Amino acid sequence: MRFASLGSGSEGNALLVETDDGAFTSRVLVDCGFGLREAERRLRALGCEPAALSAIVVTHEHGDHIGGVFRLAAAHGIPVHLTHGTLQGCGRVGRAESLVRIVDPHESFEVGAFRIEPVPVPHDAREPVQYVFDDGRARLGVLTDLGHGTPHVVRALSRLDALVLECNHDPQMLADNPAYPPVLKRRIGGPWGHLANAEAARILGAIDRDRLRTVVAAHLSQQNNRPELARQALAAVLDAALDDIRVADQAEGLDWHPV
Repeated sequence: MRFASLGSGSEGNALLVETDDGAFTSRVLVDCGFGLREAERRLRALGCEPAALSAIVVTHEHGDHIGGVFRLAAAHGIPVHLTHGTLQGCGRVGRAESLVRIVDPHESFEVGAFRIEPVPVPHDAREPVQYVFDDGRARLGVLTDLGHGTPHVVRALSRLDALVLECNHDPQMLADNPAYPPVLKRRIGGPWGHLANAEAARILGAIDRDRLRTVVAAHLSQQNNRPELARQALAAVLDAALDDIRVADQAEGLDWHPV
């Protein structure tokens, strides 16, 4: 298994996960917050034709995650997996209606060689989930867009080989940001908002890390965080060098990385 980020941040998110079982290559896109042409461009930059996607799985209905999902799906005939609540929050799905597949947030499902486990999370959306990918040889966890780590989240993310983990903001930078009104600061920093670096580190410290080899910091705020702060928070938990923590950014995403 391997994964790559098309881009990560408030302007658009998408993560590509791929595995090959010897007979068939399965490719799943987690979210697509980019417009159709930009999503196609970023996929092709990673060597993936959009029509080669096995599925798109959606975490929740916020625009930076759902913005391009249904246009991409309709253009290339790609099934879209999402919870009922997320579908309700999306409104109209246009020509992609026949491609929609409803996910039970408490039941795993299969796409090609992947077994995909939804993980319900506390976030200010209708029925948000994150995902764990298992191809029988390795496990990848994707955890972005949640306000805090629940006991269920910690259990679900244990015994992973790789983890993509939100490090959205530094609380002091958020508090000092004059461009953000108080109501937005409360939303971002609240228990249904986004992970601060310290809370991401707490979650990382709480999970079973016996198999964990790769940690990627994701969904960093360009206004309220810096890559070195996210790296410092996570590296301290792992007793690792700062360069051992990869960062998926908004402009370039993250190139292919093995699980």
